[in-house]
Amino acid sequence: METTKRYNDFSSFIKNKFGYRVQKVCINAGFTCPNKDGSKGVGGCTYCNNNTFNPEYCKPIKPIKVQINEGVAFFSKKYKAQKYLAYFQAYTNTYAPIDDLKTMYEEALENNDIIGLVIATRPDCIDNDVLDYLEELVARNYFIKLEFGLESTNNQTLQDINRCQTHEDAIDAFERANNRGIHLGGHLILGLPGESRDDMLEHARKVSKLPINTLKIHHLQIVKHTMMAFQYKNKPEMFTFLDLDDYIDLIVDFVELLNPNIIIERFFSESPEKMLIFPKYGLKNFEVKHLVEKRLEQRNAKQGRLFPISN
Repeated sequence: METTKRYNDFSSFIKNKFGYRVQKVCINAGFTCPNKDGSKGVGGCTYCNNNTFNPEYCKPIKPIKVQINEGVAFFSKKYKAQKYLAYFQAYTNTYAPIDDLKTMYEEALENNDIIGLVIATRPDCIDNDVLDYLEELVARNYFIKLEFGLESTNNQTLQDINRCQTHEDAIDAFERANNRGIHLGGHLILGLPGESRDDMLEHARKVSKLPINTLKIHHLQIVKHTMMAFQYKNKPEMFTFLDLDDYIDLIVDFVELLNPNIIIERFFSESPEKMLIFPKYGLKNFEVKHLVEKRLEQRNAKQGRLFPISN
């Protein structure tokens, strides 16, 4: 995809694909996760508190149709004519029987302004029946994005954060989901306990080998009511945080190693102030994006510049 930027950016992808503004409307459909309900583990991921990213209208006690309507009403006041993607965001949104999933997804698609689904899930929670159904939705001209929570490509880290999955699970999920017309996304956290700078850059090399379309990146945050909040209070030596300038440099180095065909959706995300313990950069996503773009230019850096060398 042609872009004037030094990286393959998500907003350009959306503009080129649809030709108009597309907004995600978040849905909390009341899912759980296998590392919370005991099937794989208990307690959930040590960093996780879903309240850090759920908007006010997005409550599982409300029917999906109501959450959609309230989300559309909210964004239609802010922006002119646009379409929407129903974003099944909270917890693991393929972790239910296939018939239940179909009911929930179809309810979201009943709204004429919804042109597709974004489904956040784990790579160990996607079976072929679900993939077959999502492929059918693509054939019905819906845009379907599967967003796999990778978090790390290091199996020791995944064990330490109680993720209860492996990078091999991710490789398997991407391979099975590939070539179905589904837009495949991934999510990484940089700065997890025990990971060095080289470990974090290795994520770029490993992710580049996946059949992935879009990548979200953000830094580790300690938020309230999580196991990590307890660990940070009692064993702060477990954690190594970068200051903002070093984080920007890390992102630039990461981007240069990354396959240039991968679309970067996000470099940063800061939790609400009332939930966030540390670090507090005090910046919005777009402000960090501008800092990254400026640093890329200053260093004459570009996404994928080192990709052929690193692979």
